[in-house]
Amino acid sequence: MITCKNCGNNFEGNFCNHCGQSSKTSRINLDFLWEDIQHGIFHYDKGIVFSGKSMFLKPGSIIKEYIDGKRVGHFRPISLSLVLAGIYALIYHLLTINLLTSDDKASIELYNKVFEHYYWFVFITIPLISLATALAFRKEGEYNFYEIFILESFKASQRLIVHILFLPVLYFFNSTKSVQNITNLLMIIDFGLILWTNLQFFNKLSWTNVLIRSLIGYVVYFLMVLLLAVVLLLLLGFDMDA
Repeated sequence: MITCKNCGNNFEGNFCNHCGQSSKTSRINLDFLWEDIQHGIFHYDKGIVFSGKSMFLKPGSIIKEYIDGKRVGHFRPISLSLVLAGIYALIYHLLTINLLTSDDKASIELYNKVFEHYYWFVFITIPLISLATALAFRKEGEYNFYEIFILESFKASQRLIVHILFLPVLYFFNSTKSVQNITNLLMIIDFGLILWTNLQFFNKLSWTNVLIRSLIGYVVYFLMVLLLAVVLLLLLGFDMDA
């Protein structure tokens, strides 16, 4: 007899006869991530609404449950971030939003380069923020890197949902000085969501400990993204002296 990790039902066979979850819910590893990437490209689940809503109720707790094996009904995390990144990029370009009011042509070109390759930017930075979080919380030791990767995939989706909801606001204030205030607010919300999720996910640590580690992880992530952006722009032929 096998005990279902999703609903607790005892059953025999490959799938739970109560909720339908597979009996093969092994620990998250590289094979799991690769399967998730393939699934995101070739398949589409029905759990996007459920997973999206869960990201704003008890995100840390939901992600812990997912990693521990409770996965029925959830849109796969990498697939979810892939879909949301595509939706964000599509809406952004359809609305023709200009977030810059500066006359600095180099800054405008730099920003346009980022959004021209936004689809890839999201997936390149998930491993970076996963590494930063793994380093910041390395003494916790309860989760491996691949499980932290799943955590950060969910958190990326969480932030993308917020940014998608803010796109109409940005469009309304298009090319005005208010845009800068809105983007600054989004950065604050982003870190607030990261901290809130980490507080629930790493709930064995004190809130001050989680706050400090989250700040360290965020700074390390920012520095890695900055370095990556410079390298990519050089490869794309961007003139850094312009």
